[in-house]
Amino acid sequence: MTRDLSRTNFHSSQLIRSLAELDLLEGAEPAGDFADKLGQWMHFTDAIALSSVLESGMAKISGQSPALREATSVRLTAEYERVRAFMVNSITKSCALTGGNTHIKLPLADVEVSYSPYRQFYDAHQRDMELSVEPLRVNLREALAKASPRLRKLAELDVVMEKFLREREGRLLARVPLLLQKHFDAQYAAHLGQLAASGQPDTPAAWMHPGGWLARFCQTLQTLLLAEAELRLQPSAGLLEAFNQQKDHE
Repeated sequence: MTRDLSRTNFHSSQLIRSLAELDLLEGAEPAGDFADKLGQWMHFTDAIALSSVLESGMAKISGQSPALREATSVRLTAEYERVRAFMVNSITKSCALTGGNTHIKLPLADVEVSYSPYRQFYDAHQRDMELSVEPLRVNLREALAKASPRLRKLAELDVVMEKFLREREGRLLARVPLLLQKHFDAQYAAHLGQLAASGQPDTPAAWMHPGGWLARFCQTLQTLLLAEAELRLQPSAGLLEAFNQQKDHE
């Protein structure tokens, strides 16, 4: 479970692969092995906190009945799937070319081309994802803490891991919409180049038609947001998997 909780696969995630395919990682922090960087990310006090969790004894916890463990598993799995579905639906509907009934609205095409509204759109989804994932992760920890001494230790470890990884991860994810501007500018430049070559006038109303430059950009926007959603869900998925494995082995 440590692999999921510590996000060792941040740099091998679908998000990073998508950014690489778009050639947006030039000048960005290169991929590297998490273990090699972990010491650089941790402050001295964080290292002490992590050590204390690993070295402390396991608290005595009354065993749960099989029926209670099964009911808890069903509840946690349903909550995880609900949060994931909410995030995915919010992204796909808001990025739909026809426009979806969502609280985060895709910017409308305008004669004045600007990336700023799309940066705000991406930022809004990032805030939405963070608000959705945080209570899910807390609820999973609480369930693990009540399940067994081993899972209680894992829940405590997850608290510490989140503490010293959150700031670092936040900075990395905040760079995604900045990197995306490069793709936006390139798409618009290519569009202008095609117009110049063909001698045709520009038609902003057609930008969001299927195949239009802005429609293609919005598809890329959706791809990156969905990849980020999966990345943000990884720690919760790891906790849920740990609970279910313990349930199955007891």
